[in-house]
Amino acid sequence: MYDPTGPGVTYHQLSHFMQCCDENEDFAGINCHIFEAAPPMTMALSVLVTIEMSNALNSLSENQSLLRMPPWSNLWLLGAMALSMSLHFVIIYVDPMPMIFKLTHLGVEQWLMVLKLSFPVILIDEVLKFVARNYLEP
Repeated sequence: MYDPTGPGVTYHQLSHFMQCCDENEDFAGINCHIFEAAPPMTMALSVLVTIEMSNALNSLSENQSLLRMPPWSNLWLLGAMALSMSLHFVIIYVDPMPMIFKLTHLGVEQWLMVLKLSFPVILIDEVLKFVARNYLEP
């Protein structure tokens, strides 16, 4: 929606993409195949996987900060996260997996955007843990 080099779809078009067809006036000038393009689907999947890995880190403790209970305190979790991310990289970068899953390779700039979109999950959970520790517990 905001990328100047992108297709320039509106929020309405994006949220109603299943209604995209040549007869629908809301999608005039938009190629409906853009909603099935591999790069946005790869970005979306990568953001979801990265957010879930962040949630796994957040679940080390219900109310202790990651600074007090660092990730290396649970090596099994780190191993599971490494395996999950490795499998994600396999389906993106090892042929013929991208073709099977209808994904594409991501560049460094795209991975930085994935991290930018995923990192707030850790910050939000840290704030919630702070509130729980300082204001909700007796």
